[in-house]
Amino acid sequence: MKPLLGSLLLVAIVVSGARASAQKAPVEEVVVAGTAVSRTAGSAHVLRKDQLDRFEYDDPGAVLQQVPGVFVRGEDGVGLRPNLGIRGANPDRSKKLTLMEDGVLFGPAPYSAPAAYFFPLLTRMTQVRVVKGPAAIAYGPQTVGGAIDFLSRPIPEGTHGAADVAGGSFGYGKAHAWFGSSDDRVGFLVEGVRLQNTGFAELPNGADTGSTRNEWIAKARYTVDPDAPTKHRLQVKLSYNDEVSNETYLGQTDADVRASPYRRYPASALDRMKNHRAGIVLSHTIDGPASSYQIRTSAYRFDYQRSWNKLNRLGREAVAPVLANAEDPTYSGYFGVLTGALDSSSPADTLYIGPNDRTFVSQGVQSVLSTETHTGPVQHRFETGLRFHFDSIRRLHTESAFRMQSGELVPAGEPVVTTTDNYASTYAVAMHITDAIAWRRLTVTPGARVELLTSRTEDYRTGAREDGRVSALMPGIGAHYLLTDELGLLAGVYRGFSPPAPGTRGVAPEYSVNYETGVRYTRGRTHAEVIGFYNDYSNLTDVCSLSSGCVTTNLDRQFDAGRAVIRGLEASAAHEARIGSVRVPVSAAYTLTHGVLESDFTSADPIYGVVRRGDELPYVPRHQLNATAAVEHARGGLNAAVTYVAPMREQAGSVALADAVATDEQVWLDLGAYVRPLRWLRVYANLRNATNVAYIIGRRPYGARVNAPRWLQLGAKVEF
Repeated sequence: MKPLLGSLLLVAIVVSGARASAQKAPVEEVVVAGTAVSRTAGSAHVLRKDQLDRFEYDDPGAVLQQVPGVFVRGEDGVGLRPNLGIRGANPDRSKKLTLMEDGVLFGPAPYSAPAAYFFPLLTRMTQVRVVKGPAAIAYGPQTVGGAIDFLSRPIPEGTHGAADVAGGSFGYGKAHAWFGSSDDRVGFLVEGVRLQNTGFAELPNGADTGSTRNEWIAKARYTVDPDAPTKHRLQVKLSYNDEVSNETYLGQTDADVRASPYRRYPASALDRMKNHRAGIVLSHTIDGPASSYQIRTSAYRFDYQRSWNKLNRLGREAVAPVLANAEDPTYSGYFGVLTGALDSSSPADTLYIGPNDRTFVSQGVQSVLSTETHTGPVQHRFETGLRFHFDSIRRLHTESAFRMQSGELVPAGEPVVTTTDNYASTYAVAMHITDAIAWRRLTVTPGARVELLTSRTEDYRTGAREDGRVSALMPGIGAHYLLTDELGLLAGVYRGFSPPAPGTRGVAPEYSVNYETGVRYTRGRTHAEVIGFYNDYSNLTDVCSLSSGCVTTNLDRQFDAGRAVIRGLEASAAHEARIGSVRVPVSAAYTLTHGVLESDFTSADPIYGVVRRGDELPYVPRHQLNATAAVEHARGGLNAAVTYVAPMREQAGSVALADAVATDEQVWLDLGAYVRPLRWLRVYANLRNATNVAYIIGRRPYGARVNAPRWLQLGAKVEF
């Protein structure tokens, strides 16, 4: 594939002007790199509000599987902390993606600790944009796989509001309301959401295994002089989020999953995540006369604190090997303690449970300028951006000893042990520039991104301190050529980058050279495209985390995996037929992916272990397909979605999947319906996992985890 891509390559990088241009383009005509999505010189996908409303998904992974190239590693079954990957990038905690809300990074510490333990609630969003491959260098710091931007509800024109109340299986409840008003000078929006459930997993004592999440948003906007040729707009966005979830890292043995998929062992009875986040974004937008240019500057700060109390170990024994070898006499006693079948009898089978307390700060200032000009018959659409960013993480992890007695956890009376006490921070300066050059049917978009990083780590237990500096240049160029008014060819190449963990010795940043080429067809309500991609890594990296199964001694260390190649094909199609007053939208997204490691190495991260050249990457499904269909009328409608995910390796290897430790082959069916008895009232019902199948969707970090069972949700929306 690589020679083919090279021969078709005209120029590569697509850089998004979406952040700056979103205010100027209507929803129906999303602009990327100064051009409409249908003519963009690279991979860009937009999920619009009607697609988000169709199933009322709360799980970001369920929504994003509608986009080719995006895949999910399952964990808790409801998407509290999604594990998302693009084009073969490691999905663990979505840390290899650039994640944004309204163009601003929302991760707790995107540079110092990129694991996305926080995710905004989907019900607030009106659009999701996925920019892959060459298009990613307008964003950062992660540019190898791509970027996802969640667009929140804008301040409405005029006075409008809505309320959405829903209930369902497993104690599900949703209360969502918003109200806003504006004129040509001032405007505001207030919005609040509460999601809750009692959980589908079952503890022996019948305790709640669900979660409660709250989000509050307030926006205010002021236009200095609405009649001035050059307009100045000021906006403030305040946010507050909190979560309490009785969630665990502890799964089951494969045999127990097959026998009782929703069982939870009593050793996880005290596991609970608690977090809260407060944020502020101040924005100033300048629109030049006749939309000749736009400058959007945003200053932001987010403070996030989380404490996850959970089982860490049994004596000196890690949990994962116990579940993987439960019938081995060496481990059977430990397994009996985990399940409550045996009482603790010695320090060796004492359970150590404790909170991983982490405090994050993310703040910065960014500014994006977009403008247009002409050089004779050639049109230029420039975008340049500059961001100054700082983030940090303070880790304080402690453990307390418990014993299993008659199926209950009781304190062992030992002193609390501190296992981790450290701090990491990063100062970053990022710059990008692109020029979408259009001449007749050809659009060429050259560009570049620069990242300059200074990081520091301090271990308060040992007194060790490490400093690091990284500078990276990511050039790229992309092109799109219209063969006809509906059919176009595209091609691109760029350098991908993923920054190293702060203070990690003997490792380098992740670099790759990424290629893509394809064809896109757009005519009215019909859209189809096929894109091939080839990501050539000179140094694939991985940051060890608890969610991937790493033990405390390797926590947050980076490991190099050497050379790797990930290649694949993405195909998508969408069409909306009209039969009188009835709409029939259908869509499909298919991804073929194959990732191979090209170096021998040994890693302490259990998703790699001992690797030999030619081993396949873990958590990369060879095939993935999502198809949706709906029949919609002003008074009601029906919709359905089918998703297929091929088995994924749990560890790098080359043995046949049938003989490897892998996730199950998965086929999902979701159904939905709605009626609109009044213009302002919509009553809906959604059935998740309609066939009620239970699959092993992952085994990280400790044991097999399953998807949620059949889940019915009923709700009503009032709009005015």
